[in-house]
Amino acid sequence: MLSRLFPSRRSKPAEPMRSRAVLPLLRAKFDSAQTTPDNRRHWANADGLAPNAAVNPEVRRVLRNRARYEVANNSYAKGIVLTLANDAIGTGPRLQMLTPSAEANRRIEDTFESWSQAVDLAGKLRTMRMGRAESGEAFAILTSNPVVDSPVKLDLKLIEPDQVTSPRARVPRPGEVDGIIFDAFGNPVAYHVLKRHPGDGMFWRDSDPFAFDVVPAASVIHYFRTDRPGQWRGIPDITPALPLFAQLRRYTLAVIAAAETAADFAAVLYSDAPAHGEAEPLEPMDMVELEQRLATVLPAGWKLGQIHAEQPATTYADFKRELLNEIARCLNMPFNVAAGNSSGYNYASGRLDHQTYFKSIRVEQHYLRVAVLDRVLRAWLDEAVLVEGLLPQPMRQIGADPHESPHSWFWDGVEHVDPAKEASAQATRLANHTTTLAAEYARQGRDWEEELRQRAKETALMRELGLTPAQALPAAPEDKDDDDANDRTTPTSAAALAA
Repeated sequence: MLSRLFPSRRSKPAEPMRSRAVLPLLRAKFDSAQTTPDNRRHWANADGLAPNAAVNPEVRRVLRNRARYEVANNSYAKGIVLTLANDAIGTGPRLQMLTPSAEANRRIEDTFESWSQAVDLAGKLRTMRMGRAESGEAFAILTSNPVVDSPVKLDLKLIEPDQVTSPRARVPRPGEVDGIIFDAFGNPVAYHVLKRHPGDGMFWRDSDPFAFDVVPAASVIHYFRTDRPGQWRGIPDITPALPLFAQLRRYTLAVIAAAETAADFAAVLYSDAPAHGEAEPLEPMDMVELEQRLATVLPAGWKLGQIHAEQPATTYADFKRELLNEIARCLNMPFNVAAGNSSGYNYASGRLDHQTYFKSIRVEQHYLRVAVLDRVLRAWLDEAVLVEGLLPQPMRQIGADPHESPHSWFWDGVEHVDPAKEASAQATRLANHTTTLAAEYARQGRDWEEELRQRAKETALMRELGLTPAQALPAAPEDKDDDDANDRTTPTSAAALAA
């Protein structure tokens, strides 16, 4: 417009307008993110707390106390926790050294086995696993115990999570999470451990009931499950099942109370006559004691009857089954293991349910190896190399370098429901070279080298005595029913069985 008004002045040509594409604002909606009058109360406790704020000391204290109470008073809870510890730990792990020296391996394995029995390592591991299930975590302090009946005086002192806490009357320092001090990289540096349990009733004997020790992290084993990144303290494994345990007990007690109430009335008098009809007047709610095998005459117009027991209802067993199934799900445990009842199972369904359970057990054993056993072995080797004559001379430096001590751990094997089918499958795997003797023996929790040496001794003794392997096998018991069945088979089926 100015160029038209003042043609003598030159102006730059106007740049053409660039079209700008306006992108529509994308609004994505999820039904679960909507707050409605119907779901407002259900999601009222949902929060955005950090991991350690969500499992703060007070929350963990309440969960620990309730879980311990339930395990102590609920037979199902106690059985589930015991079964979980027995299946995960069993009779205890067994060490197998994998160094080039076979003689050194056997010597270390035998010495470590003697030490583990002296300190009851398997029992302490079971206690730690039970503690994690009902308390959320377990602590073990690597200490020296002169009473241990072994050249290596290393011992594991188990403490409850209640004792690992920040001292009172002191503001927690930066990098401290309820008794655990961390460095700038998030590694535990030290633990504050109370000298006495907070629930100990003998506090009055000490001048300072809240006295604590600062234990370096190298001497503390902290066994818990991390559910969220950055979480440093654990909650009980049975936390989601605590309300269900309470419902199970309440429902059982309510059914028993209803059945007892109905059984308390031996008999009732009732009349079919209308109100103010022709019947003898009786005092309502009057009680009469009856003797056994007594014949009596009722008042005119009255009949003798009993209260029909309505409890337990037909759905009582189904309701308890569903509750137990939901309780055991948070532990990856099948119903028949949690309930100790396989009456509703067949072979296929039992095997299918146990696959998930045993896989979770293997995961637990791997975590135990990393978090507990490897650290215990490292501490044991560090002390064993200092004992003169305990380990072979070439292995005196084994505790200094972790790469010089390759090893593995064996656990109890899982018994198969059908041993014959398992043996046939094992022979097939060995024949087509899809497995090894080491792997097959490991399934049973046994050391393949020891088993082969024992088998070699047996074979040599059989040759010395002039026995063949077939003669050394135990004779199978005769079964008349099987003989009769074989006699009744047709020639075709008999030939097929023989083939």
